[in-house]
Amino acid sequence: MKNVRFGIIGVGNMGSSHAACLFADKIEGAVLTALCDIDENRRNILSEKYPNVVIFADYKEMISSGIVDAVIVATPHPLHSEISVFAMENGVDVLCEKPADITAEKAALSAEIAKKTGKKYAIMFNQRTNPLFKEAKRIVESGEIGNPTRLAWIVTNWYRTQNYYDNGDWRATWSGEGGGVLMNQAPHNLDLWQWIFGMPERIFATCSYGKYHNIEVEDEATILAKYKNGATATFITSTGEYPGTNRLEIIGSKGKLVIEQGKLKKWILPSDERTFCFNHPFPTVDFEPEYSEIVQTEQESGHRGILQNFTDSILKNEPLISPGSDGIFELLISNSAYISADKGEWIELPFDAKEYTNFLSSKVSDVQKKSSKSSIKFHDFYSNRWKVNW
Repeated sequence: MKNVRFGIIGVGNMGSSHAACLFADKIEGAVLTALCDIDENRRNILSEKYPNVVIFADYKEMISSGIVDAVIVATPHPLHSEISVFAMENGVDVLCEKPADITAEKAALSAEIAKKTGKKYAIMFNQRTNPLFKEAKRIVESGEIGNPTRLAWIVTNWYRTQNYYDNGDWRATWSGEGGGVLMNQAPHNLDLWQWIFGMPERIFATCSYGKYHNIEVEDEATILAKYKNGATATFITSTGEYPGTNRLEIIGSKGKLVIEQGKLKKWILPSDERTFCFNHPFPTVDFEPEYSEIVQTEQESGHRGILQNFTDSILKNEPLISPGSDGIFELLISNSAYISADKGEWIELPFDAKEYTNFLSSKVSDVQKKSSKSSIKFHDFYSNRWKVNW
């Protein structure tokens, strides 16, 4: 195979950006051959905008057409797994927008099908390409800061206005998105949390539904987590605070990392804290940790980086930056957070999948369908709001 022939399913905000990127030949070894959307007006505009690209109304017809080797799934969240599974079972590789679906159970099914069929399956966790997060992962895994003991992340700069939520009948609904900030904006951060620090074993959370906006889902959440080794984590996020904060702090027995405002700050102790805690002859220590910092000068490659990596994985068998199986983990955190907030108690991981299905069903049945209509907007570039915002 010389080039990977791409089709895009769902040509809204994200799908249109991916289409523009591929159509402009910005991904080496990739070519855009097909687009699919259920909106007739949108299809008509796409036909004029991309005259040499085949336009479909049915994703199954596109996948079965033989003109695509891979698809990008950019539909509303509840359709992600259904489409991904169909594509892989019909011999097509899949790059799915985050989240993998709205339940960890469905995400696990997609990963299982990928393993069974041998098809490439990746999630658009574009913030994994940020150099500061990559370096933090390297430092933690190298043992440089010793045994990880605590993570604290305040990421409240996902601010959105009411106009954002009104622009789409599927947005900010349990039936359309499967949740709010934890399901729409924060999957990037939940993924980075577990990617760098690992998965917890217990979750406790609070969620505020429609605290800042006229929406049925949460626009603020706080998550507490406990680990088998005694480590803890705190995660706070919101779309209703302006100006917001983005500060990640990771503590280990031999040092500390802080990432904020485009810098990674590192403090390294001369010995493990557990050693000098019980052997130092004085009530306090008299030494300073070694300090260094990395200023982010290189921009993350973002969506293009994930797209290029996915293409190279198909053509050259390069390892995926964000394999689809990783999409399960952030959903385990968000799903358990919803259950915890609903029940007011700690939730053990992995939780009962049926319990979450029942929770989600109750939320969907309790609300009415939004009457707003999706506007037709196309993006010819990747918006800065989809990159890491300091």
